[in-house]
Amino acid sequence: MARQLQLTFTFDVLESLAELTPAELNLLKHAQHATEKAYAPYSGFLVGTALLLDDNSVHIGNNQENAAYPSGLCAERTALFGLSALLPERKILAMAVTARRKSEELFIGATPCGACRQVMAEYENRQNSPIKILIQVAPSLFYQCHSVGDLLPLQFSRENLLIKG
Repeated sequence: MARQLQLTFTFDVLESLAELTPAELNLLKHAQHATEKAYAPYSGFLVGTALLLDDNSVHIGNNQENAAYPSGLCAERTALFGLSALLPERKILAMAVTARRKSEELFIGATPCGACRQVMAEYENRQNSPIKILIQVAPSLFYQCHSVGDLLPLQFSRENLLIKG
């Protein structure tokens, strides 16, 4: 008979902007501002991401669509890949993700897709320290995870490839 394994994780649910620290609020505002430069002419779904770095600077990303849908890229990955290309030595302390519809000002939020979670996990593992994740899921509702591992507990990693060092 098969044995079952139940995975659980804990995250904080914040129900207003007032529950965010000044640093978290600043990071969220950067993510919201990043939606203004998103390229989403097909879906009209604008996603913004902001990364807080170990030198207290912020690096942003946004979704970039393409008429050949699989050729686009999510906000989380544009931010992470861009940071790695420009400043590979920087550590990421926190990440904020938000979204809105093109025709609206109200931020509705979106959780990272599976591909983004895997890439986020790679960067967390690479820097060997947790990345705090703040996800806006509704206008006044936020999920806060203390690690990418909370979002992707069974991640694929270098250990799966048997790569040492």
